[in-house]
Amino acid sequence: MKLTSILKSDKLSLSFEVFPPKTDTAFESVECAIEQIAALKPPFMSVTYGAGGGTGKYTLEIAKRIKATYGVPMLAHLTCVSSDKKTVHAQIEAIRAAGIQNVMALRGDIPAHLEDADRSNWDYHHAIDLVRELRASGADFCIGGACYPEVHPESKNQKEDLMHLAQKVDAGCDFLTTQMFFDNNLLYNFLYKAREAGITVPVVAGIMPITNASQIERAIKLSGSHMPRRFLSLVDKFGSDPAAMKQAGIAYATDQIIDLFANNVTNVHVYSMNKPEVAAAIMANLSDILGK
Repeated sequence: MKLTSILKSDKLSLSFEVFPPKTDTAFESVECAIEQIAALKPPFMSVTYGAGGGTGKYTLEIAKRIKATYGVPMLAHLTCVSSDKKTVHAQIEAIRAAGIQNVMALRGDIPAHLEDADRSNWDYHHAIDLVRELRASGADFCIGGACYPEVHPESKNQKEDLMHLAQKVDAGCDFLTTQMFFDNNLLYNFLYKAREAGITVPVVAGIMPITNASQIERAIKLSGSHMPRRFLSLVDKFGSDPAAMKQAGIAYATDQIIDLFANNVTNVHVYSMNKPEVAAAIMANLSDILGK
């Protein structure tokens, strides 16, 4: 099933992102956690893909298993940074052959050892290059792209960022998913400006439940997220108590999602970090709202 049929519906949608193991030895435990999330029967799930294909060999395998076993529509991530066209074309063909209809086209993080490398001869420099490649492949994919409510860290300002985002949509993106954010007003402002910039495809709100204090530094590094005073107070109070922090983090994420739904943001994607208990708790908190 193509995600456009889900995302353009008026029905509330709460989906989850999972990530493959980094090593063969971790595969079994990660697969078990992912299957528990799939058993919740979300409208769809996404599976991430490591930069340069770091965990890519597992992405498609997991997506195929979940689709076949649980009937959950899958969104396979694909990154292009530091990859060559031969590798990307092979991945595109593998996704098509597996019957996966939805692809999240991402540049990906530049590996640390290549940050200072000469990139002039790289086949791909931005996600828009991958979007064009997917469209040119002839495969009938539903293509997603990433967006930043708080401005892409490599953009000069939001106006420039939205210009590039509109170009990515014009190149073939069917929907967008936001980077994590912790202040819903930032998203509402972004959505208003995106519509003004002519971006009319569905935008899925990305929510990251912070369930331990150590996640905060990584969240800020990944997205440059603004941490509201209300959220920081929560961490100050409960950060040293793992059980309390987990409960408080789930409650904060739940509150964000309720506010989003109440303001007609119908599609929310939870970065569940392979934690089935977190995904299950959020779904339980929203059971009547979701009609589950």
